[in-house]
Amino acid sequence: MQRDEFVQQLWLDYVHAHPDIGALRLWPLSSNAEYLTLVTLNYGAFSALNLNSRLAHMGYRHIAHYAMADKGLLIYLLAPSDGGSWLILAELQLGTLSKLLREALTQLVMQSHPQDCKGHNLLCRGRPWPMPSWMLYQQLQQAHPLAAWIAVMGPRLHHAGYDCAALGNCLATLDSQLHKTGMPGLKEAQNGVFSLSPLIEHCFYPATPQRVVFSEGDEHRLCLGGLALTQKQVEAGKERIAEILLPAHTRCEIV
Repeated sequence: MQRDEFVQQLWLDYVHAHPDIGALRLWPLSSNAEYLTLVTLNYGAFSALNLNSRLAHMGYRHIAHYAMADKGLLIYLLAPSDGGSWLILAELQLGTLSKLLREALTQLVMQSHPQDCKGHNLLCRGRPWPMPSWMLYQQLQQAHPLAAWIAVMGPRLHHAGYDCAALGNCLATLDSQLHKTGMPGLKEAQNGVFSLSPLIEHCFYPATPQRVVFSEGDEHRLCLGGLALTQKQVEAGKERIAEILLPAHTRCEIV
């Protein structure tokens, strides 16, 4: 799979899961996201080690590798060679969970179909294992919301992040426009995956809740992922937003 095809498949899967985001017309459809936040877990074919080697074959260059112990995450920053969207690959460490929940999530992941555990499109196929029960989802949600997200969504694009400057508008204007479409933002120092740097202004927009059918047939509406808008602070310098997205005081570079 070529990089363009991979990004296209990522985007198609993303807008299929979040049709409200796919329907937005507040900026040109040709606008590239500044970064794409992908979430996976440290297990087998879905581990960052395996995924990174495949992404390297598509021309993504390793820029930085961070540990965020407070989130139970290892984060890999990858840049394409053509100036397109950067990738932020966040790998949940199963050891963050209690033994009982770790084993329950692992048993779920082990039921993945072999065909869904190979190839370059591991991140584009949706959830490769069966749906969890509502009870397990609730337990995971209480223990670690990102583990609950992974259980339902699988290794996937969690959210796309846009640079307001590239969209030709300021954050305040775009925020107002998104609010009018029914997508109010959360101006917090996190985006559902990792904490954010004070060098940027940021707003995260949860997608409209979608009906989800769990393993025992019960249905619940859940908000799973969303959209982010970012804008540099004056003192941020000339680096790409993706390079300064993570806060220095909460990350540890691995050398």
